Amino acid sequence: MRWLVVGANGMLGTDLVEVVSRAGHDVVASDRDELDITHPERTPELFDGVDVVVNCAAWTAVDAAEEQEGAAFTLNGTAPGLLARECRRVGARLVQISTDYVFAGDADQPYAEDAPMRPVSAYGRTKAAGEWAVRAETPDHLVIRTAWLYGAHGACFPRTIARAAAERGGLDVIDDQVGQPTWTVDLAGLVLRLVEAGVPSGTYHGTSQGSTSWWGFARTVVGSAGLDPQIVRPTTSEAFVRPAPRPAYSVLGHDALRRVGVEPIGDWAERWEQAAASVLAG
Repeated sequence: MRWLVVGANGMLGTDLVEVVSRAGHDVVASDRDELDITHPERTPELFDGVDVVVNCAAWTAVDAAEEQEGAAFTLNGTAPGLLARECRRVGARLVQISTDYVFAGDADQPYAEDAPMRPVSAYGRTKAAGEWAVRAETPDHLVIRTAWLYGAHGACFPRTIARAAAERGGLDVIDDQVGQPTWTVDLAGLVLRLVEAGVPSGTYHGTSQGSTSWWGFARTVVGSAGLDPQIVRPTTSEAFVRPAPRPAYSVLGHDALRRVGVEPIGDWAERWEQAAASVLAG
């Protein structure tokens, strides 16, 4: 099977290329130098003979999107539809990576895959638009929502927290936002399993199971770094006001995966134990 990974130099894209290649598939790794996702028709040769296209490219500067929503929309809303159109032209399946930010974050139980999208930030609105564009342009798609990603190949919460804890000797971390820390290696593996299983087109959630707050995750990270978790103090979102509102509840359900016979990613704490050494060494 021939794969085209778009945004291959990012944190998820790097792990995806490695995971898919290790599984024996032919992978074309593309980033902005090889493919302008706002004009994919200019490089049609990249799509020749491709069976699967995975779009890991996105505008991910959540706060900046509040003032530059048009630019964010171009990358997150318009470009996925154009990629989907190219995929339909060559008969390839498109995997679109989306986000928990398409939801309002005010639930008290895990969001189902078919829960109404109610984004409250510019970033969330643009990613929701990308989902709709993909669904409209190609029937052969997988929309995979994820959240709280971390990995060894980019800036991420665990490395930032471990470094700050070592430098400052104490930290205040938000305890009123809850989600599912998810390792990019695990998400890459889930994408591979979904594609290889030939699951029906639709929307799936690619997050770890279980949940914790940023404070709970920070304490676990600090302990993995060999420091005392007690130096991490809980605080509230009001202490860290930022331009874009953050979802208070970012827990996603996995019923769609189970319905098609695909096992969700394991519990976040167990997966962090596996990931910690490589992520903190990055």
